[in-house]
Amino acid sequence: MSDSPAPLAPGSLAGKTALVTGSSRGIGADTARYLAQAGADVVINYRNKAPRAEKLATELRALGVRVLVVGADLTDPASVSAMFEEVAREFGALDILVLNASGGMESGMAEDYALQLNRDAQIRVLETAQPLLHDGSRVVFVTSHQAHFIRTAPTMPEYEPVALSKRAGEDALRERIPSLTAQGIDFVVVSGDMIEGTITATLLERANPGAISERRGAAGKLYNVSEFAAEVAQAAIDPVPADNTRLVGDISSFSA
Repeated sequence: MSDSPAPLAPGSLAGKTALVTGSSRGIGADTARYLAQAGADVVINYRNKAPRAEKLATELRALGVRVLVVGADLTDPASVSAMFEEVAREFGALDILVLNASGGMESGMAEDYALQLNRDAQIRVLETAQPLLHDGSRVVFVTSHQAHFIRTAPTMPEYEPVALSKRAGEDALRERIPSLTAQGIDFVVVSGDMIEGTITATLLERANPGAISERRGAAGKLYNVSEFAAEVAQAAIDPVPADNTRLVGDISSFSA
């Protein structure tokens, strides 16, 4: 994480509880940091690497907030149910749910793993969380321009299956907006370009050397992890934008 100032005012989320999926590292970890710095109690979710999640929890507890660490495989219904049962016991309700965890470029996974994680698991997490959400809660879904605009702007072949699965997840979540609105729950999609320093960027560069520098040249700037996480955290409190979509950075390459 960089030394840039926290994006949210200290105390602005005091008394709130936030769960960030995939928050033991990367964008998820920095988002959890920003929310905790603003006073929110935080649920750190991880799939593996418990020591890394616990290290972050120790850091955040030093800020004076409550932190719950819960390991869960989001593609496993029983694991997701167990996670929210623990959240319910600890906090009783959720004010902010950040759907950050995604993937699909990992090796050794099932052929449909990207769709399982980026669509099916996102819906599962939202539906399982919904009883804990309430009037005034907010759901934030994190995606990429390469996925958000995939139907009108082709992406690099190595990323296309992931992009298509993330767009499928976004579409499925958007179908829930009417039911969320009926509960008084806000929904926001945060879309950004390739993010410097993420696992996805590293895997893409490995599969297609020069891909990130080429994208950086086309965009003029690529956000780093902490910069983009600041946008995700801000999306948890800012007014809901038009079309429930917060576009981060230049989109000229995608909307032309």
